Order: sequence, then structure tokens, then C-alpha cells
Amino acid sequence: MTRFRAALLALACLLPCLLVAAVAAPFAAAALAAPRAAPAGAALQPGGTIRAIQVVGNKRIETGTILSYMLVRPGDPFSASLLDQSLKTLYATGLFQNVSLTRAGDDLVVHVSEYPLVNTVAFEGNHALTDSELDKVVQLRPRAVFTRAAAEADRKRILDAYAQKGHYDATVTPEIIRLPENRVNVVFEINDGPSTLISRITFTGNHAYGQGRLSEVINSREERWWAFLSTADQYSPQRLNLDKELLRRFYLRHGYAAFRVVSATAELAPDRKAFFLTFVVHEGPRYRVSSIAIHCTLKGITPAELARELQFEKGDWFDAEAVQRSADRMEDYVRSHGFAFVQVTPRVKRDEKNHTIAIDLDAGRGPRVFIERIDIVGNTRTRDSVIRRQFHLAEGDAFNAGSLRHTEQRLKNLNYFGNVSVTAAPGSSPDQALVTTRVTEKATGSLSLGGGYSTDVGALADVGVSENNIIGSGVDAGINGTLAQKQSSIDLSVTDPYFENRNLLLGGDVFLLNYSNLGTAPYDESRVGFSARAGYNFTTHLQQVWSYELVGRTVNNIVSGSSPYIYDEAGYTLLSQVGQVLTLDYRNSPIAPTSGYILALSTDLAGFGGNAKYLRTRLDGAYYVPLDRLLGNDWFIRLRASVGKLFPLGHQEQIIDRFFLGGDNLRGFQTGGAGPHDATTGDSLGGRFIWTESNQLNFPLPVSPDLGLSGHVFADVGALTEGNFESNRCPTQPGGVCPAINASSAPRVGVGFGISWRSGFGLINIDLTPFVIKQPGDQTQLFRFGFGTRF
Repeated sequence: MTRFRAALLALACLLPCLLVAAVAAPFAAAALAAPRAAPAGAALQPGGTIRAIQVVGNKRIETGTILSYMLVRPGDPFSASLLDQSLKTLYATGLFQNVSLTRAGDDLVVHVSEYPLVNTVAFEGNHALTDSELDKVVQLRPRAVFTRAAAEADRKRILDAYAQKGHYDATVTPEIIRLPENRVNVVFEINDGPSTLISRITFTGNHAYGQGRLSEVINSREERWWAFLSTADQYSPQRLNLDKELLRRFYLRHGYAAFRVVSATAELAPDRKAFFLTFVVHEGPRYRVSSIAIHCTLKGITPAELARELQFEKGDWFDAEAVQRSADRMEDYVRSHGFAFVQVTPRVKRDEKNHTIAIDLDAGRGPRVFIERIDIVGNTRTRDSVIRRQFHLAEGDAFNAGSLRHTEQRLKNLNYFGNVSVTAAPGSSPDQALVTTRVTEKATGSLSLGGGYSTDVGALADVGVSENNIIGSGVDAGINGTLAQKQSSIDLSVTDPYFENRNLLLGGDVFLLNYSNLGTAPYDESRVGFSARAGYNFTTHLQQVWSYELVGRTVNNIVSGSSPYIYDEAGYTLLSQVGQVLTLDYRNSPIAPTSGYILALSTDLAGFGGNAKYLRTRLDGAYYVPLDRLLGNDWFIRLRASVGKLFPLGHQEQIIDRFFLGGDNLRGFQTGGAGPHDATTGDSLGGRFIWTESNQLNFPLPVSPDLGLSGHVFADVGALTEGNFESNRCPTQPGGVCPAINASSAPRVGVGFGISWRSGFGLINIDLTPFVIKQPGDQTQLFRFGFGTRF
């Protein structure tokens, strides 16, 4: 009975609750059915059809753009997989830092939070790299989307750029400044840190060559106080790879056929302020050439003919470069005899027991390969046409490795590029080749503000603006002015070596020159005028240039007591002349030749109006003999000779149109100091026939090559004759008799030595000529010094 009463009491208590629940149930169901925004990122309830898609939070990006990235459309089902893919696609655009999808009833709501836009990118604290250099490194740009990842990537790029400059201790911190309208300023706070230079270079395993000799072979250098203008003491992984290749070439050139670089490591000091380079090498034995055999299967070409192209002999130390040069020269020889497809293959057989090498060169027909395409890479400024005109091959021509080597050298000779490489790779078929030309642009314009001293013109100041590749067109133009004790000048010059991309050189000069000849001649001279020139190339090595000059000359300020022959020169004369220069150039480099030869025949014909009437011709030549096989790369002999003759046409020529001997063309004598002189006053009078010859041995000095110092010994010889004048030249003299002239035809000789320094401020030349053979009246010069950017 008690349990029954308890049950009734519990039922009585629950009854009101059940009634409330029954009344509230419809309202609860309605509330659950009403649209309600789920928390951002909450799982979407599957099932049902998408009625509409709403985009929330976008301010800069159009709604339509966001909807285009979605993989679902109104009318599609609420598919979990498609919605997940849509979410990933929106994140992948890189436009949003946060995206979420929610469901509001049958509507799909896309919540986005946009990344800010970059307003400006700035750099602070940088000194080793300029703002413009850093702008090229970073990828963040104004109006680009900003992300922390992009800022961090740019920070690493800046650090890499500083490392290439030798600053491995640099620090970079990106500072983000928030701006209204969801924009940011990005400021990279930079601390350059000290330069991380190479403190020590060590070689291990070397026996034939010492530490000092191998240090000269590689491109990297230890830190030295006097090398502040060089970057060779800055560590670079690319330079380290180059050092390994330079070591390999050096040893292979000197007979070490088994040489190899075991390892090359760069260790950064714990304080990050220095690098230690270590090269471990294996030299192996030195090999001699035991035999040379040439095999030729080409009709009409004999092994004896090819043997004349050999650059080494039996019994020589093995030289891998000489073997390759021999093969290249043989291929060029065969091609010159009408064989388009030829291949000379060197085969080397080592005798490790006797340390000798047998070399076979097999000459035969090569594979028929044609050039499919020529690609040019890296010319950010120079036009493609300027580079392509240096090729003597075109698409569709037979492949010629020798022609590509010559093309590479011609591109280097332009002096437009820091690095040049011309390589070939297989094309789309076995008989096709792709030629790729890679260049690195360098500065071709210059603003020079220099000064110095020259024996000829005294103390000088030089100001010039020049550009030898205007807007990448290959046109050379400049304006240069010189103010010196004995000379002042201004010259405006323009030259287009390939006018309209044709084999036609066009150029011109406008100039004003003032010579104060006191000290070498008792008068001053001024010249003002212009010249125009046009030229063309017959072949790769043969060129002719024609010119026309119109020059007004004035001789004044004649020193009292000077020669009557010079008094007769006083006043103004007009020179109108046509000239030509025919040049045959087979030098290995027009800038710093060490082998080959050059011949130049020049002719000037004056008399097309004006006062001067003459025919003047001159033949100049130079021959360079490399001594690298005997003494080293920087040893060579230069043999130079010149002969000239002036023919008066109708009347006596002027002294200023004659040849003069001494100075640059005959060291040991003052400019114009050798040759015909007035026997009374000693004034130099010049001559109509001149010849000179110079022998010079150039050699490196026993100092680091980074100093740019070299030495030379020389022996110059020459003579100047035909200094006589017409008999009626001196009417003012007593009895009309002209003074006697000392005009010995005996050769003059100057023997001496000198030093050249290619410094960062210009070329400095010092010559001492203590041994001379002179004639009465000659004016000698023991010491000759030149310095300044004008040389």
C-alpha cells in the first residue's frame, strides 16, 4: 500500500512536466527547422539541394570571381566531397587568409577574409646592395597580394644576394606596417654585416707545384689589403667550381694526365666572418708523348698536310689543350678544302708503366648535322640582331664547331658582355642541332673623370662620356675632353659598325685640338674640323675603311729665334683629304693580343681643295709570339714594324704633315727628337720617309697577378730621312741661303725596360731607356711616364 501511494505521488509530480513538454514540442520543432548560422568552419549537414550561394567578407575581390572558383552551383546537392574541394580551391588561389563554408537552411554561405595588398616595398640599412639591385631580387610588388610566406621568401632571396656579394653575416627582418583599406607597407630592415672574405686557401696532395703557384692558377684569392678593387677574395660556390676546372686544365696542360680534384670544400668560420678553402688533389705521374699517328679517310687530304697543324711534338710533355687545338685546326683546314662535315677525333692511350701517352688523331667524315635553331639567352639590353650578326652560320646551315668557336670569340671582342658561351645540343632529330648563346650583360657606358701625367702632354685632366652600345644597338658614341699643360681637346664621335644591320660601317667625328708644343717644337698648333668614314669587311679578318677629313690648321706662337723653316709655317692652312685603311687582322684578341698578327696599309690623298697637296702612305704590322708552352701564359714577344712615305704633289709640303720620329714610335728619344734638325737652332723638321721596328718581351713580375703588374724589355730602332726643303724656301735669310740641316739616315736605337700597371684608375706605363745610339742634334729621353684614363 505504501509503494502504491509513492507511485501515485510521483505520477502527480511528473504530470505537469509532461503537459508542458507536450505544449512546447511544436514550437521546438519549428525552431529547429528555422535557418540558423552554424559556427564558422562547422561541418555542413549533408542532404538537400543548394538553393543559393552567398559570399560574405569580400571587399576587393568580386563575388563573381569567388563563385567561379566554387565546384558547386545552385541546384547542386550539398555534397561533402564537392564542398571540401571548393574550400581547397579557394585557399589555393592565394587570395584569402581564411575561408569557411556554412549552411543557412538551403543556402550555402561562403565566409572569406582577404589577404592585404602591398602598398610599397622599401629597404632600410642596406649599403652593399642598392635599392634598385634589391628591387630585382624580391618578388613582392606594389598592388600584389601580401602573405607572410611571400615576405619570408623575399627575406631569403635578399640573404642569398648578400651572400653572393660576400656578406654571409647579413641580417634581414621584414617589418609589416598596417594601413587602412586592408593595405600594408613592407619594409625590409637590413644589416649588411662585414664582408665575409676568404682568409685562407690550402692545397693538399700537391707535390709538383707549391702553394704559391697553385694559388695563382685558381680564380679565388686570399684577403689582401691592396686588393680592395677586386672581388676574388669573396667566396662564391660558382667560383669554387671554376677553381676546380682551372686546376684540372692547368695540370692537364703540364703533362699530368691522371690528375683529379678529390675534393674542394669551403668552411665558414664560427663567427661567420671568414672562409677557409681547402683543395685536395691527386697529381699522379707526369706523362710524355711517345708517338703521334694521324689517320685520314678523306679523299685529297693527306696525313702529312694535317701534320702541319699539330701544336705539339713527339717527346713533349702531354698537353690536353694542345691536342684539342690541333684537332680543331685540322678540322678548320679540312673544311677550307670543301668538306662541310668533318670530324677529327683525338684518341689518347696511356702507358702507366712508362708514363707515356700515344696519341692518335682520326680524321674522317663527321655526321651530317644541320643547325635547327639558334637561341639567344640573357641579352636583357642588347638586341638579338646585334648578336646574330656575329654568327657566320644561320638556321639550316651545316653544323660547324669551328665557326661557333670563332663566333664566341667575336662576341667577347665586342666587350658588351661579362660572360659569353656558345654551346650546341641535340635537336628534334639526330641530324639537327640546337645552338644556344648565353650572355651576361655588363655596363657599356662610362663617365670618366680622370687625371694624371704624360710625358707628351704633361699634367692632364680628362672628362669623357661614352657608350659603345647605345640602347643595345651596337652604336658607339662619345664625347671626350682633355685639358693638359701641352694639349687640350674636345672630340665628339659616333660610329655604327653595322649600319642597318648590313656589312657597312658608318661614323664621324667633330673635333677641336690645341697643341702647345713648347719643349718638343717651338710653336703652337690648333686644329678644328670633322671627319666622316665608311667601311666594310671583305672577310672575317680583312676590313677596309674610307674616310674624308676637312681640317683647319693654325700654327702660331712661334718662339723667337726658331728655324726659318718653321717661321715659314706660320698662319692658317686648310686640309682636305681622302684616306683609306686596309687591315688584315689575325690576332687572338684586339684588346690584349698575345698571338697572331695584324697588317694595316693606310693611304691619305690631300688636295681636294685646301692648301695641302700630297700623297702619304704607310704600312704597319705587328706579330705576337706566345711563349706559354715554354714559360707560361703571360709570356709573349711582340714584334712591330712600320714604314711610311710622303710624296709632295706640286709644291713643298708643310712640316706639320711630315713624319716625326721619337717618343711612342722610338723610345729613348723625345717626341720628334730624332731625325732631321736645323743645324743652327736644333729644331725638329720632320721627314718624308720613316721606318721603325720594335722588339718587346712581355713577362709577369714575381708578384700576385691580382696587382695587374707586368714587365717588359725592349729594343726599338728606326730612322727618318728626306728632310730637305725647296731651295727658295728661305728668302729672308742673308743671300737667300737656307740653314744647313742635320739629316743623317743612320738608324737610331733605344734599348731599355719598363713596367705596366693596369690599375683601377687607368693604365700606368713606366719606361727606362738607358742605352741609345743617336746622331748629332738628336734629343734623348731616359725616363718616359704615362698615367691617366686617356691611355
